[in-house]
Formats: sequence, structure tokens, C-alpha cells
Amino acid sequence: MEEKARILIVDDNISLFKTMSFILERKGYTVTTAKDGPEAIEKVQQAPFDIIFLDIKLPLINGVETYKRINKISPQAVVVMMTAYAVEELVQEALEEGAYGVVYKPLDIEKVFAIIEKSRRAKENALILVVDDHPETCVTLKNILIKRGYKVGMAHTGEEATAMAEKKTYDIIFIDMKLPTINGLETYLAIRKTNPEAAVIMMTAYRQEMAELVEEALESTAYTCLYKPLDIEKVLVLVNEVLERKRKAG
Repeated sequence: MEEKARILIVDDNISLFKTMSFILERKGYTVTTAKDGPEAIEKVQQAPFDIIFLDIKLPLINGVETYKRINKISPQAVVVMMTAYAVEELVQEALEEGAYGVVYKPLDIEKVFAIIEKSRRAKENALILVVDDHPETCVTLKNILIKRGYKVGMAHTGEEATAMAEKKTYDIIFIDMKLPTINGLETYLAIRKTNPEAAVIMMTAYRQEMAELVEEALESTAYTCLYKPLDIEKVLVLVNEVLERKRKAG
């Protein structure tokens, strides 16, 4: 029987973490609590945790700074940010740093259970390809996805991406619309010939300029289009959505 997850809840709302602890403990999880960042860091130094639910708005040091320090001590822990506020910049920063996801208050406890169990399951070797001629975009997206257990390849041109798709079967492919030599649409159409089952997500920073090509890509069954700067939370939701659909279909 699989060992139940060891969970740390970090929140200055005592009522919330008491309620959350009670519910999770009844499900068999081992739960520890902390009311602020320094206490959470101390707890992580003392014992390993599988999953950490970390409020973004904390006294003394905020949740993102707390996460950065925890990540140095325990990089293998899955960290889920919690918030009741519109703090998009902090959420984005946390996700870019490698936080697993975000849940919004009031908490949907069924969603909390789903996150716990999903984070404990293997990613079933999900393979993702990022195609962009901007190395920084590729590396950032690759690191964010690798942190969550996905296998990720990178390509900087359409030709390189097409060659890679001929050698491996990718589950998800992110393709920038503006690529050197052949554009994102042409790259997608070429990849679709050898990797038709891949879910392709187009990306662009040029909403107006690329509008016609984006529309053509979507008409050619590309999954969707994301606009830069990328909303990392949306990226992760899409990846989970695609893989869940594939799992159910398969």
C-alpha cells in the first residue's frame, strides 16, 4: 500500500489550517502546520514533506520568498500556492520559480484532494517539445515543466522541430508563430504529418500581425494559441487538461 503523503500547511489564518488539517488527517495524511514563513522554513529543515500548501500573503516574509528558501532546502517537495487575493504577479513569480500550482480561497477541498493525488502519481512519461527561436523562452518554459516531472525537448527552428518530431512521439508541442525560415504554421503542418496525435499549442507575441496564421492553425486543429508574455498558470492548466484528455481517451 502506498504511503500517504506528508503535508505541510502554511497559513496565518489559524481557522483555515485547523479545518484543512482536520479534513486531510481524516483522509489518512500526516499533517503539520506553520503560521508564517520562518516557522515553515524551520519545519522543512526538521523533516521532509511531500506536499506543501503555502499561502502567498504571509506575515514577516511572503509566500513566494518562503517558497524560494524552502526550495533550496527541499527541492523535491511539491509546493502549491494558496491565495484569496488578486496577486497575479506573485502567483506568476511562484509558478516561474517552480511551484506546482495555485488554489484560490475559499478552498475547494475536492480540488485539494485531486492535487495531492495527482502530484503523487507519475507523469506517465509525458513528453513535451518547446519550439521558439528565443532561447530564454525555451529555457524558462522547459525548466518550469521539468520541475513538474515532464520530459521536455527544445527546438529553435521549424526544421529542427520537424526532425525531432520524426524521431519521438510528443504529447504536447508549443510552437511560436514567428520562427526563422519557416513560420509556426508551416512547422505545425509539417509536424502533424509524422506526429498527428500531438496536441499543438501555438504561441505569439504579435496578436494582430499573426492573427490570420493563428486562425489558420486553429482551423487546422491546433489545440489553442497563447499570447506572450505567457501566463504560466494558464500554461500549466492547459498541459494538465491535454494530458487528462489523452489519459481518458487512451
